Amino acid sequence: MAQITNLPLVRHLRSEPSVQTLLYRGGELRRSGRGLAFWFRPLSTAVAEVPLDDRELSFLFGARSRDFQQVTVQGAVTYRLVDPEAVAERVDFTIDLRTGRWLRAPLEQVNGLMTQLAQQLTLDYLTGAPLEAILRDGLSEARGRIGGGLRAEPLLVDLGVEVAAVRVAAITPEPEVERALQTPAREGVQREADEATFARRAQAVEKERAIAENELESQVELARREEALVNQRGVNERRRAEEQAAAQAIEATAESERIEVLQRARVGAERERVAVYRDLPPAVLWGLAGRELAGKLKRIDHLNVSPDALTPLLANLAETGTRRLENGR
Repeated sequence: MAQITNLPLVRHLRSEPSVQTLLYRGGELRRSGRGLAFWFRPLSTAVAEVPLDDRELSFLFGARSRDFQQVTVQGAVTYRLVDPEAVAERVDFTIDLRTGRWLRAPLEQVNGLMTQLAQQLTLDYLTGAPLEAILRDGLSEARGRIGGGLRAEPLLVDLGVEVAAVRVAAITPEPEVERALQTPAREGVQREADEATFARRAQAVEKERAIAENELESQVELARREEALVNQRGVNERRRAEEQAAAQAIEATAESERIEVLQRARVGAERERVAVYRDLPPAVLWGLAGRELAGKLKRIDHLNVSPDALTPLLANLAETGTRRLENGR
């Protein structure tokens, strides 16, 4: 807003660098520029100020899709006035020469025009597309159509309006429709989550089964090895018993043979002894028997010899002595 100093006959104006000041006198443009400062007479002078900085216009309007679904479009357009003299000829930017304020609302007029153009461009797109396509590709498509349409609009070109940027923040359907559209996606996400959970559980069960199978195989292998060990121990025990029995049999056979040899030797010796005794006279046998008996007895307290036993013995002794004497002769 320009700063105006009021004096009795003349006034002084000082403008900001961000606005284009246009001085008209007698219906003709006499001076134009940024940040001007000059004296003027209010009775014969008209002044207009056109802002040159970027302006942002927000818009929010509803529309219907091709399948008759209500949607709401929200966004913003950034623009600037690049031809102040042209826009000042089409829109009244005249200021009050006492206060420096606009006599009209020129920016509201420009904003209203741009809003109508943006809405028209958006409606042309929305009414020709189904709701699903709008919700899927609507933001970029609407942004491109609004920006391209506004930049190519002849009216804005004549006004000296340049569109710097277009943003479409959201295209939203009615809450009931939005919830209905979200349900399949939500169910799909839930289904994927359930499938992931089931897959994870199945994988865990498969791993547990593999572990159980490994444990069972380990137990079977251990049982098989234990069986082999028991069998081997049995074989070893049987072999040891067989070897022990064979050794005992050999020892028994040897012992039997040894006993048999001893028995044979004893029998042979006994036979020889009997053969020796067989040729001896009875008296000698009686003497040997007595000697044998005397050797086994430690002490003899009494000895009773009957005449019947002693008489034949003496007779034999006498006969033997007689034979020896005869043989000596």
